[in-house]
Amino acid sequence: MPAVAPTRSAPDRLLSVLAAFDHAHPALSLTDISRRAGLSLTTAHRLVAALAEWGALERDPAGTYHVGLRLWEIAALAPRGLALRQAALPYLEDLYEATHENVQLAVRDGAEVVYTEWLSGHSAVGVRIRVGARWPLHVTGVGLVLLAHGGAELQETYCAAPLASYTAHTITDPALLRRTLAEVRRTGVAVSDRQVTDDALSVAAPVRGPDGEVVAAVSVVVPAANAQVPSLAPAIRLAARGISRSLGWHPT
Repeated sequence: MPAVAPTRSAPDRLLSVLAAFDHAHPALSLTDISRRAGLSLTTAHRLVAALAEWGALERDPAGTYHVGLRLWEIAALAPRGLALRQAALPYLEDLYEATHENVQLAVRDGAEVVYTEWLSGHSAVGVRIRVGARWPLHVTGVGLVLLAHGGAELQETYCAAPLASYTAHTITDPALLRRTLAEVRRTGVAVSDRQVTDDALSVAAPVRGPDGEVVAAVSVVVPAANAQVPSLAPAIRLAARGISRSLGWHPT
């Protein structure tokens, strides 16, 4: 007798509609939502209508749906969201003025880094990053910082899993990753050299909360060909410490 598929709960179906949207699919038709959420067209229509009425989704004149401002309003309440960005922005702007390169702020979500702010200039090196983007922890400077300070259990679990590779320089050896994380803790900065693209290098430092726990990371991304890590590191550390103090951290 064939197995019967488990019935999806109402919250699960509702969340699947929201999860249908991502950076690659910011605008969807009702048919697209139905397909990507794995729902019948009738069910998708009912849920989309409810979400649109509440403000979680918005419908344009062409009939295409987008994420609504009501979700942004709710997301702004997240402690690692708008409040962190507001505390960090003056220091990120100072860091950008000092370097005129890509400046980024990120937090950890499980085994991924999520970018919460990004400042870039016209002449800065091109990067595959935007606010809300996610990357594996081991391939970016901010990710290495957050992984290095995430605790032994997280590090062992992460190193035991397959390490995604994007370039010939991406760290895929668990032993090398462990040594890299130890170096991050020793020096207070992380360097990710051409791990995501062959032309970019990032230098990152930890941001601490009131109790000293690392809650975020800040970085500068520069062209790998002429990167001057020793001259970048002090400015990035200074920005990270400034943000940490704004969050209530008082170093002993």
